[in-house]
Amino acid sequence: MSPLECDVLIIGGGIAGLSLASTLAPFSSVVLVEAEGTLGYHTSSRSARQLIPSYGPAPVRDLTRRTLDLLSGVQSSTGLSLTVPRSFLLIGSEADVAAGASDSMRPVSHAEALELCPQLRPEAFGAAALDTDCVGTDTDLLLEYHRRRASDDGVIILTGAEVTSARYDGAGWSVRAGYRPITAEVVVDAAGAWADGVADVCGVAPQGLVPLRRTAAIGTATHAPPVGTPMVAAADESFYYRPDAEGVLISPCEAEPAEPGDAQPHPGDVERLVEHLATVADLGITGVTRAWTGLRTQRASGLPVVGFDPGHPGFFWLAGQGGYGFQTSSGIAELATVLLTGADPADLGADPGGIAAAAAALRPA
Repeated sequence: MSPLECDVLIIGGGIAGLSLASTLAPFSSVVLVEAEGTLGYHTSSRSARQLIPSYGPAPVRDLTRRTLDLLSGVQSSTGLSLTVPRSFLLIGSEADVAAGASDSMRPVSHAEALELCPQLRPEAFGAAALDTDCVGTDTDLLLEYHRRRASDDGVIILTGAEVTSARYDGAGWSVRAGYRPITAEVVVDAAGAWADGVADVCGVAPQGLVPLRRTAAIGTATHAPPVGTPMVAAADESFYYRPDAEGVLISPCEAEPAEPGDAQPHPGDVERLVEHLATVADLGITGVTRAWTGLRTQRASGLPVVGFDPGHPGFFWLAGQGGYGFQTSSGIAELATVLLTGADPADLGADPGGIAAAAAALRPA
């Protein structure tokens, strides 16, 4: 079988790989391969579906704001309802809220927090801060938008195509993904929890990426927060909850190292969370309809890794997004496209200074 030929081979069909494919396609010929039988199977299908511009380190917050700008443009031009307003309320002790709130959040009084979220128990928190620039997002629709846009621009997408071998000859790559041989000038590693493993197959040194568990569940509740009310999170990162069409979405916010794989909730985790939430808010959770666990992969710095590997000019990292995958996806795809093609950021409507700052902050070690 003759190989598929492309300028750029993207390994990974989650939000990182798909958003890059749709952004890069007008500039380069692209093939995207995904080991699973469906796109977005692992972490990208297990998102909290909230984009929070006050969440994460400064470079992540900048990329989130850029992503929100870009998604606003997509919605204006296509009519797609990719986002809906949903504010974010941080609660806890005065010290924890002061430490966890970014400059873009505003302090709110105890009374205002209770007015916004009347399910909260008054004795459960001492301080609160609010981010009103947050949005909820339809992650399925966003993934499908990128898939369709990429396909319409000629990207070849292969599922069930695990990369089993890769060889670089100094000018380009010869890769086998599933049953297909592929040749490419550049390989982009957007493999999420498997990114260091993909690097190993390619003969590239790892970045020290660690997958971390994060469990969530949908509960039925007699006092479920109405749709449109804020997402509530503990400043000590012990829980969050938000309204959901089926009731209430809850999470213990754990961050336990795990091996790459199809992560599942640990027995008892969700039950203990329900008990804890009962001391914080009168949600009246009566049952759990479904629960899941995703893997939020990051390096020690807590920042994503984006850019050409310093020891291998044909290998490009697009990994380590941690819990910021969706909220930074369009901004990171724009950054990666500039770095891969040498395009003028202004031609993409991007700020050259912002691109340079992000590239410096996220470059591979």
